Amino acid sequence: MKIAPLSGFPEWLPDGRIVEQRILDTLRQTFELHGFSGIETRAAEPLDQLLRKGETSKEVYLLNRLQGGDAHDAELGLHFDLTVPLARYVLENKGKLDFPFKRYQIQKVWRGERPQDGRFREFAQADVDVVGADTLAFHHEIELPLVMVDALSKLPIPRVVVRASNRKVAQGFYEAIGIEDVAETLRIVDKLDKVGPAAITEMLQEGVGANSQQAELALALADISGT
Repeated sequence: MKIAPLSGFPEWLPDGRIVEQRILDTLRQTFELHGFSGIETRAAEPLDQLLRKGETSKEVYLLNRLQGGDAHDAELGLHFDLTVPLARYVLENKGKLDFPFKRYQIQKVWRGERPQDGRFREFAQADVDVVGADTLAFHHEIELPLVMVDALSKLPIPRVVVRASNRKVAQGFYEAIGIEDVAETLRIVDKLDKVGPAAITEMLQEGVGANSQQAELALALADISGT
């Protein structure tokens, strides 16, 4: 009897599992050396919390008990990243945590993806974050990229490059050419590599009311690059 595999849910053979464990152990050890504490959160969260930022229900796997239970079970979903669980965890435990709270988390997440090459419906995600009670010192902005580069440089992957930018440069430019919704413009232009300039022009016109000249100037700014 041949059992058809369930696409998007990887299962490793022993040799692959050894590689995966070595990678996860390397990340874990590096995060701890930088002073981050490991936590683990539950797999399920209330659906209204998972969808607060407007994610579509297609991305979320719902939990539904086949027998017994109550209607509340239908309002739970598996987390598709570790951001919502972290926010909920901090709120529930803020009286027991020391701030700034430096945490790392390596857990499975589930997304309603259409399985394609390199895409999975179930996979492990590794996160590091620093959470402040009020404001965070600026050095944490530098600390997190350093931790990520340190962790990734220890893995058998190509060299990692971190690109940093200051949104004030783009913000001043957009305001100077008469675009008012800077935040939305930044979000749209950030998709340039994925969708191309023609789509960005259309999105700027529809999303922020930019005219053709403003869209052309925004694209010209995004085309500037250097070493």
